[in-house]
Amino acid sequence: MTTRNTFSVMYAALSLAVMAISSGCHTANPPAPDAVAGVVQTGAQLSGPQARKPVTMMPAPNTIPRELYKTVLPPYVIEPPDVLVIEAVHLVPKQPYRLRTNDALFIHVEGTLTEAPISQVYPVELGGVVRLGHPYGAVRVAGLTVEQAQEEIAKHLKNYLREPIVSVSLAGFAGMQQIAGEHLVAPDGTVTLGSYGSVMVVGMTIAQAKQAIERHLSQFLEDPEISLNVYAYNSKVYYVVTQGAGLGDGVYRFPIKGNETVLDAISEINGLGAVSSTRIWVARPTDVPGQMQILPVKWEEITAQASASTNYQLMPGDRVFIAEDRLVAFDNKLAKLTAPLERIMGFSLLGVGTTTRFSGNVLRGGGNPGSNF
Repeated sequence: MTTRNTFSVMYAALSLAVMAISSGCHTANPPAPDAVAGVVQTGAQLSGPQARKPVTMMPAPNTIPRELYKTVLPPYVIEPPDVLVIEAVHLVPKQPYRLRTNDALFIHVEGTLTEAPISQVYPVELGGVVRLGHPYGAVRVAGLTVEQAQEEIAKHLKNYLREPIVSVSLAGFAGMQQIAGEHLVAPDGTVTLGSYGSVMVVGMTIAQAKQAIERHLSQFLEDPEISLNVYAYNSKVYYVVTQGAGLGDGVYRFPIKGNETVLDAISEINGLGAVSSTRIWVARPTDVPGQMQILPVKWEEITAQASASTNYQLMPGDRVFIAEDRLVAFDNKLAKLTAPLERIMGFSLLGVGTTTRFSGNVLRGGGNPGSNF
């Protein structure tokens, strides 16, 4: 095949590739609304191929929360993997309580040595003992009630003091450390309270979960009272989806805190990328199969003109979709199709050049015309 024929074939193949891209190239556009504002159209009203298409639900414009007209989200419902924080308000173990390691006792003794007073909080250390310091030594109290521990300490101190008057009270118990603090909601919907077991909190509001935990702790404590809040809102999120113009789409996940707008969401990904267009919309899931809610965003208005009309407040589950730039997408798809042709053309040119150089006079030993060799 001659060089001219080779280039003719390549040109024809390239033309076919461009035509294929032109006819097959498509980028995302907001679905055309099949219902007027405030009217929902169902799939049963359609026939033929149209019955299989999702229906767009366009709510009345004045009912959509946005930057200057935000709404308050409903009471937060706890789900995995939220993180709850529990603070102890009133946690007292039921009597008779027997001391154990990591409990804390406030011990006050009258009649001690002047240089070695006893009046402070002492922890129950490993081995179940409290150390009263030099020269009094340690006393074993694990397994005793507070009253029994007081008698045991008084008996021990009589070895060092003439008439010690001992007062002992419970300053803290080990179980409090297992209750207070941060607790992850497990995949089974429970929070674990150490040796006090687990409590089911999934699907509950903060107030309901507080009551459930206090009710569970009442098996072990006297009239328990706690303060409960959400430390990390992990279960309610929105997504930012960016088309990659043929180079791979991006999906970003952010927690809902109740005040985010479209502009906030795009700022979380540092604005629009080089392959993105200003065609943006919010896709909001609905409970009805086959229906979707599309909220078109006017980027120029909410940025350059500070218009709040389409800077919507985001709700849990929203998808902020940023469409790709059509020209960039076309260029990338064209590059993918022409890359094999470029390689073939490169090999062809290399082959033609090599054949030309070693043909004619070179093969007869005369060298190339105009060459000194």
